[in-house]
Amino acid sequence: MLFRQIFDEKSWTYTYLIASGVGREAVIIDPVIEKVDQYIRILKQLDLRLVKCIDTHIHADHISGMAELREKTNCVSVMGDKTPADVASIRVSDGEEVKIEGISLRAMYTPGHTSESFSYKMDDRVFTGDALLIRGTGRTDFQNGDPYDAYDSLFNKLLKLPEETLMYPGHDYKGEMVSTIGEEKRFNPRLQVNSADEYAEIMNNLNLPNPAYMDVAVPGNLAGGINLERQKTAGGIDCDEFKKDIESGECILVDLREDSEISKMGQIPGSVNVKFSDLQNYLKTNMQLIKDKKVLMYCDIGQRSTLAVQISASFGLRHARHLIGGIQAWKKAGLDIKTQEHHH
Repeated sequence: MLFRQIFDEKSWTYTYLIASGVGREAVIIDPVIEKVDQYIRILKQLDLRLVKCIDTHIHADHISGMAELREKTNCVSVMGDKTPADVASIRVSDGEEVKIEGISLRAMYTPGHTSESFSYKMDDRVFTGDALLIRGTGRTDFQNGDPYDAYDSLFNKLLKLPEETLMYPGHDYKGEMVSTIGEEKRFNPRLQVNSADEYAEIMNNLNLPNPAYMDVAVPGNLAGGINLERQKTAGGIDCDEFKKDIESGECILVDLREDSEISKMGQIPGSVNVKFSDLQNYLKTNMQLIKDKKVLMYCDIGQRSTLAVQISASFGLRHARHLIGGIQAWKKAGLDIKTQEHHH
């Protein structure tokens, strides 16, 4: 396995780059905007293709590099399904797997530091974001934090993992790089409590200053997401026009989402499933069949489909269009969605 831990000295943030080997698909966890060029350099040097990028939560101390990485590498952005940010193209729920070639990360909902914090468990290690830090825990006094939620996430989820599990935090302020669940149980001063009340008492009396970047970072990270204007310029059409095109026949309707998203949300009747990560392959093999047809693409919120239209154009497909705002917009408009329950 290929594993890199990259440090941002301004915000004390750790970013993790993981792949199953040189020349393979890669995932990045908690990227920082100022470091994007460095990540891209490493990806090039190791001949990696960045396919997914995860933010563990909305950060208050740095601006996420997620949107910029997406621009530059066409990766898919992933966040937990409790996030209010519109930056995520895939929203995962508790227990769901985020997969790339040879690597699988299990999403664990661990609120407390923020209401939408997730941790990610992989084989022998867990990436805890700010839920659990080395000899510390994420503060709970702003951004919808809650010490009781944090206690539950720590004691009923993270600390239940095997003791030898390596623990990689989202930050460290003392230069520590890795710990284990067992060590934290024994030596983390904030975990030596007997009840949620006792934990809340400690957390409510920390009186910490706000992080230096907070006023810049939180609004920036909430808005890091969908630029509907940009979706329009890239062959985007709205629900009404999309519906008219489907009804005109002679079109191919492509759902770019992953199976787990389709089973949660249902899909537009008549769709063929082509996962965004398989799109280039699909275009290569089916170009003869589809080149004269209208190809209509959609995803969850229009982020992947915007990229898909661009990618299609590079293969010479001129009639690709996509649904602005994705199936979320389609659903809001009250249009027809078929759910999976009907498959007997």
